[in-house]
Formats: sequence, structure tokens, C-alpha cells
Amino acid sequence: MGRTQTFDTTEVVRAARAVFWQHGFENASLAELEQATGLNRSSIYYAFGSKRGLFDAAVESYLDEIIRPRLQPLKGDVVAADALEQYLVGLRAALLQVGSLPATHGCMLVNTAGAPIGHDEAVAQTIRAYTAELREAMTAGVRAARPDASSSTVEALAESCTSHVITAMAIVPISPEDAARALDAARALIAAG
Repeated sequence: MGRTQTFDTTEVVRAARAVFWQHGFENASLAELEQATGLNRSSIYYAFGSKRGLFDAAVESYLDEIIRPRLQPLKGDVVAADALEQYLVGLRAALLQVGSLPATHGCMLVNTAGAPIGHDEAVAQTIRAYTAELREAMTAGVRAARPDASSSTVEALAESCTSHVITAMAIVPISPEDAARALDAARALIAAG
């Protein structure tokens, strides 16, 4: 007879996500994951198969609960002219919110790209898909903000915005001012066209 699950999977994954976000996959110990989730090692392995299974669930949670809601206004059939501006202003505020995970640890996936697990093909594919999703959202936002711009201009501005966003999320833990400057530069690029 199988075990009866007595915990909320969503809450467990969120708790683990915070540990992975703070420490990365390699440096997140099972003891820290046990403490954060309230589960013992055997329950983690039973529910998720492995530490890696829990990490994969945390990454999906990060995308679904942190990244995609912020990108949503840039992904609809109709994108408002100020949607990209609002995204950049909102991201700037999130990155400068003292003590928050985004402010102290940047982007979980950008950090993962530079870690050993980032070389795992499945993880690398998730990061590439995230970058493509971000670029697609930036493109829609630029197109809405600059409806008269040529396709090549839209593409160049979207690529620049994507790069500025990734830079901001990578550098914020050590230089919030530079992260803010990167996002302000993206806003200035869009305004200047």
C-alpha cells in the first residue's frame, strides 16, 4: 500500500525554490531543503524522485509564479503601448526591494546558467526557452511601443532590452545601482526608438 501524502506540494516546492534561489542547485544541501520544506529526506525523494526532481519542480514554479505573471501583459493578443515601460519599471522596483530574493539573488535561471548544473542539457534547454520567451515578450512590447518602427529596428530594440534585463538580473546582488541603470537604459532606448 502506497504512502498517503500529507503535505501541500505547491508550498513544499515554493519553500525549496527559495533555497535553490538563494544557494543554487549545487550548494543547496538536503538538510536545508528538509528544514525549509518540513519534509525529511525520504519524503523528498518519495515525492520528487531526487534533489534534482525537486529542483526541476522549483524551476517550473519560478517560471509559472515569478516570471510569467510579470511577462503576461507583454504576451496577450493586444499589448498596450506602455506595457514594456510598465514591465521595466516594475522589474526595477522588484530588483531594488531591499531584502527580497530578486534584490539579493537576482534571477534564479540566470544564476543557474552560470552554475555547473547549467551544463545539463535539460536545464540548458529550459534556460534557452526562458530567454526565448523573454525575447518574444520584449519584441511584442517594443512593437506596441513603437508601432511605426521597421521590423529590423523592433528586433534590434527587443534584443537590446532582453540583454539589459538579463544584465540587471545578473548584477543586482552586487550592484543594485548598476541593475537600475541597465533597466533605465532599456527604457531610454525604447523612448528614443
